[in-house]
Amino acid sequence: MNSHEKFAIIVAGGSGSRMKSETPKQFLPLAGKPILLHTVEKFLQIPDIQLIIVLPKNDIEYWHKIAHSNSIVQKNTDSLIIIVGGATRFQSVKNGLSQIKSDGLVAVHDGVRPLVNLEIIQNSYLVAEKYGTAVASVWVKDSVREVNSNGENLALDRTKLKLIQTPQTFRIGLIKKAFEVEEQSFFTDCASVLEYSGEKITLIDGAYENIKITTPEDMIVAEAVLANNY
Repeated sequence: MNSHEKFAIIVAGGSGSRMKSETPKQFLPLAGKPILLHTVEKFLQIPDIQLIIVLPKNDIEYWHKIAHSNSIVQKNTDSLIIIVGGATRFQSVKNGLSQIKSDGLVAVHDGVRPLVNLEIIQNSYLVAEKYGTAVASVWVKDSVREVNSNGENLALDRTKLKLIQTPQTFRIGLIKKAFEVEEQSFFTDCASVLEYSGEKITLIDGAYENIKITTPEDMIVAEAVLANNY
């Protein structure tokens, strides 16, 4: 892994709408610290990493305000680039990729997945170096049904279904080439963009606690996980 430069794009473009909050969800306090800072601190544990944080233009001033009082971020300012995101996740990731001028490996991660563990991040780089891609995932626990446009529904075999998380880590050349296409409506993550370019996706183990904080209920779960010395 030392033969490749390591980058991470932290996508933090959410609003607070589903949280019923005026504060963008990535800045809501979790265990006394903004969610995004938990995420950034976790990735800064990777030696020699270059972090690209993608934020809405209106949130950048607030980021600088909270970052100024965070000692870990202040010690690693040379490892951080703050850029403006696009109107969609696809455009935001593309903006992040445009900042990378060298070859190597890049992990793309949701800013509001603060409970990702270091082992998943490290493994994603190792697997992506070997196979080109590494996408965190967990098996579906619940029964699942597919609902079509007229309301009819059909049971699916959950033993064949996985939930996709981040980080999603790639060789830079592969993912940059994949993002040269026109954005499609079915692009929900980087893996779907890469798959559209004809590449195979390698899945790695994520973790059930690696949740994406979207609703107030998610905050309760995240606080509980952190309280249990995560």
